[in-house]
Amino acid sequence: MPGITYLKGDATCPQAKGTKIICHVCNDAGGWGKGFVLALSARWAGPETAYRAWYATGDGFAPGAVQFVPVERYIWVANVIGQRGTKTGSSGPPVRYDAIAKGLQVVGQRALELGASVHMPRIGCGLAGGQWAKVEPLVQRHLCETGVAVTVYDFE
Repeated sequence: MPGITYLKGDATCPQAKGTKIICHVCNDAGGWGKGFVLALSARWAGPETAYRAWYATGDGFAPGAVQFVPVERYIWVANVIGQRGTKTGSSGPPVRYDAIAKGLQVVGQRALELGASVHMPRIGCGLAGGQWAKVEPLVQRHLCETGVAVTVYDFE
C-alpha cells in the first residue's frame, strides 16, 4: 500500500511518470479566482472553463461531485466540490470534509481505472479553512489504502 509522498514544489507540475490526476477542491458557489485555481488557470484554461460551465448547467454539480478535465495527454485535473461557499460563517469555515471524502472516492476509482497517480496541494486547507490533520486521513483511506500513489506538494 503506497503512502503519501510530500514534496516542495508546484502541484501543477506533477513529478511522476505515467498518467497523473491533479486533484483540488472547488467551492459550490461558482467562484474561481483565488488560491490554487489561479495556478491551474495560469497553466491551462480548460479546468476553469469546464468548472464554470458545470456550475452554469448545474448538471450533477453538488458537494462531493467530481469533474475530470483532460489538460495534457497524460494529465487530468479533478475539480472536487468540497467547499460550501467561500467565506467562514456561523457554521464555520467553508471546508466540507464529508464532500472531500466522497470526492476522493471518485478520484480514487478513476485513478485505478487510468493507472494514474494523484497529485495535489493540501486540499481543503487553504481558503477553505480546513485542517490537514482531518484531510490527510481521508487521502490515506480513499486513495492510498486502495493502492493509489499520492504526492502532496507544498509550494515555496
